Amino acid sequence: MSVLLPPPRDCSDRRERWEHRAARDCTGRCTGRCTGCRPDPRGRKSPDGEGDGVYGDPMPSVKQFQVTFDCKEPERVARFWCAVLGYVVPPPPRGFASWDDFDRALPPERQGSAFACVDPTGAGPRLFFQRVPEGKAVKNRVHLDVRVGTGLVGEERVAALEAECARLVALGATRGQLLLADGVNESCQVMQDVEGNEFCLD
Repeated sequence: MSVLLPPPRDCSDRRERWEHRAARDCTGRCTGRCTGCRPDPRGRKSPDGEGDGVYGDPMPSVKQFQVTFDCKEPERVARFWCAVLGYVVPPPPRGFASWDDFDRALPPERQGSAFACVDPTGAGPRLFFQRVPEGKAVKNRVHLDVRVGTGLVGEERVAALEAECARLVALGATRGQLLLADGVNESCQVMQDVEGNEFCLD
């Protein structure tokens, strides 16, 4: 996931100078790793009295990000997720009639190495798929929850999950465990995409 971070502040407080000897880059500028430059995780004020915006005082929020998948066949996985989410493949770069034309213009070792899809409404994040040499070995530490049962409960919710599960299995997904409502969480269906990446129908 790609997130833009605010630039590091310039710190000159004497109480922090000793930290700067180990927290400057090659230009002598503070790298943001000293106490005065780091946001306090409890949202407290920094020594200069400015708010750092972590669970506390406001600071500009960066809301644009993309979700990146490591995979073996980027285009295949991307087109699967297009079908799941109603996403589309963006137009090819200027000067190319298609993505195939663009791909053929790349060096052989880079051909087929990446693909992307986007929400046509502009509301959802861009999904980027990049080829990696290693295969998937363990359960993903991050997964997507695809909302298909919002506002539904009980048998009606399970029926909606079952219907969407059947649609995605026909597209190449793998069905996992159906987790039934437990009094705290509503029912959800565990799934895997065409390369085994876990996600949930929720």
